[in-house]
Amino acid sequence: MFRTLAKATAAIAVVCTAAGAGLALDEGRAGAATPTAGAATRTAASAGAAFTGSDFTGTRKIRVDGHSVNVSCAGRAHRGRPLVMLMAGGGEGLDNMAALQKSLSRTNRVCSYDRLGEGASDQPAAGTLQTMDDTGALLTGVLDRLAGDRPVVLAGHSLGGYIAARYAPGHTDRVKGLVLLDATIPHLTRDMNRTIPADATGVPAQVRDGAIAANEGQNPEQFVIADGPVRSAGHIPVEILKHESQYAEVPEYGPALEKMWADGQREWQRISTRSSLTTAKGSGHYIHTDRPDLALKAVQKVAHRAAHQH
Repeated sequence: MFRTLAKATAAIAVVCTAAGAGLALDEGRAGAATPTAGAATRTAASAGAAFTGSDFTGTRKIRVDGHSVNVSCAGRAHRGRPLVMLMAGGGEGLDNMAALQKSLSRTNRVCSYDRLGEGASDQPAAGTLQTMDDTGALLTGVLDRLAGDRPVVLAGHSLGGYIAARYAPGHTDRVKGLVLLDATIPHLTRDMNRTIPADATGVPAQVRDGAIAANEGQNPEQFVIADGPVRSAGHIPVEILKHESQYAEVPEYGPALEKMWADGQREWQRISTRSSLTTAKGSGHYIHTDRPDLALKAVQKVAHRAAHQH
């Protein structure tokens, strides 16, 4: 997710997942300032043949449906334990969740990947829009390579959470748990139009217009973030974490935006009969950065339940 104009428009980061054209200043992505241990490996892999194995530590390139996809894995696979797949927000590469991946790897096999248009993966085809079918097919290909027959827990932040939540209901044979970290809400375009009126000006108008533009595909992935109802994934364990405060810089519409976001998180609870919603105290949108303890606990909890469900 790109940083926006300045501190005064920081709220756009939550509602846009990736800022619309003309709104974003690439001031640096959260978590990207410190190089990860996989950076050198990634550079070396880019120069050589695509990686073809699945049991490795570090960062590699794999081929999925003709695309080069950047992936990173750590930790050992344990019998009966799921693979945890981390999914970063829009406009961000897998490095954004590197700290969480490192913590999880002490007890889990955990991987992450760059979607097309993000990080070190290929760009989507010029002039084309990606849909949930496209990004879902890419995720399936990545899981085929990295998880094999093992069960999977998807843990996604922002747009990554939206994609995980849209993907899981159609893949319950494989996805056995979900963690949503301030996931993009199910009806963001509709709710943004309802919350900030068309005659708004200044920063509120930028927030509304930026969110809608991003949802229409004006984002690094050229991905259409479509509104839609929440489908059921049955009884899989789901932990949903939402930010505590994010909209102080948009005081006129701040309370309404907070309510919009909270209502959207409650919508995601419909994905499972075993879903739980928690407010991450002291956190803004980047829960895994602001409250890494809560993010780690949520993923560990779901992974444990996924390993022991019948």
